[in-house]
Amino acid sequence: MNQEKLRQFEPVFFPKSIAVVGASPNPLKFGNRYLEALIHAGFKGKLYPIHPSDGEISGLKAYPTVRDIPDPVDYVIVCIPAQHVLGVLDDCAARGVKVVQFFTAGFSETGEEQGRQLEREVVKKAREGGFRVIGPNCIGVYSPTNLMPYGPMPLLGKAGVVGFISQSGGHAGRIIDIGLRRGIYFSKAVSFGNGADLDSVDYLEYFAVDPETQIIGAYLEGVRQGRRFFQLAKELSKTKPIIIWKGGKTEVGAEAAASHTGSLAIPDTIWSAVLKQAGIIRVDSLEELADTLLTFQHFTPFLGQNVAIIAGLAGGGGGESVSSTDACASVGLSVPPFTDESRSKLKAILPPAGSILRNPLDMGGVGGILEILEKTMEIVVADPRIDLVIVNENMDELVMWVGRETLETMNDIFIRFRRIKPLVIVSPPGFPNADRLTLEKKLSDAQIPVYPSLDRAAKAIANMNWYYRFHRGHP
Repeated sequence: MNQEKLRQFEPVFFPKSIAVVGASPNPLKFGNRYLEALIHAGFKGKLYPIHPSDGEISGLKAYPTVRDIPDPVDYVIVCIPAQHVLGVLDDCAARGVKVVQFFTAGFSETGEEQGRQLEREVVKKAREGGFRVIGPNCIGVYSPTNLMPYGPMPLLGKAGVVGFISQSGGHAGRIIDIGLRRGIYFSKAVSFGNGADLDSVDYLEYFAVDPETQIIGAYLEGVRQGRRFFQLAKELSKTKPIIIWKGGKTEVGAEAAASHTGSLAIPDTIWSAVLKQAGIIRVDSLEELADTLLTFQHFTPFLGQNVAIIAGLAGGGGGESVSSTDACASVGLSVPPFTDESRSKLKAILPPAGSILRNPLDMGGVGGILEILEKTMEIVVADPRIDLVIVNENMDELVMWVGRETLETMNDIFIRFRRIKPLVIVSPPGFPNADRLTLEKKLSDAQIPVYPSLDRAAKAIANMNWYYRFHRGHP
């Protein structure tokens, strides 16, 4: 069964040849952008531009139709108006194509019978022609191992363990882009739009058996096969974390979802109840989705709820300490007092003026003194009451106070103690410069996630903590 499912999806995520219907020398056309993105990414398979009159596009021989291609074709991208697609499908059937992905819109999502009927005809031709359909009304597949960028966008990063399923092409593109900047690495991703043929449950079945995928994220507006989807998700979530962002929460949002992908509304209360019973994490925004995926990617199973917060590395940590405690407590994390032994040791190294020797720990502006920082980390990490350490590190502020070289050494200290106990960094967004991205990448590569606020860090940690406690029978 597993091997059969992997074999069925081989041409979806690992096609050896791709044809682009609607390819054009015009760089403003999406057909051109799909083709150029594949070329730029270094796709190793064969590429075939399809254009009725141009003999060559982007340095590649063009063909009038898919039927005219002399070689086998695995995957076809369709970027032409909806009224012309049925003839293309006849050509695909004649050529023995395995997968057709429709960027083309104008089907059931229009809410009109003409669009719904055209979508039914697409599915009928796919059944008769022996190929599968992604979409219509979607951007398609992202497969970094196969050097397939995300649709017409030149987004391609290193492969990882996160699989992503999305009814929205835009949201999928944004989560991939965030991943490239923050260190979330995807095994594969797909936006499937209307899901007329291959639907969310089909991709979920594939990710269930895909050895490259260990964490699953999704943006969904609805599911057509609700019982099958939830039964599968409940069983799968026991071994692979599933994080779902459900669009169409409100009545007006559900109406927008119907016009976006033709999704039928399921009451939001039912969604929440079913996901919770299945041990699936529900998030409420793109940011929470990205934060939670990042957290799962960086941590092994984690049941502890006791957090130490280190603030005031460059001073001004009093207010941070209060708001940080509120952020943790509001999502069920505990900020326990340090042991008497830890407090005694901290008192011996931290200055009495400005520092607060409780949890959260305000370092009173001496975090840039490397010897003190190292001893402080040693004490906090060794405290038996602490399961995880959150460091409030404002990178842009610290660069001005202590300089780039010292900040890098500070991060090296955090990396060293990360090997002993889970640790995360909170650093508010600053200037989006190459230095900042380099610093964050080094931390991410060392399995230290970086969050833009403590509220977001706490929520993501709590999501992960809830998942592991749920599936391991902890209250």
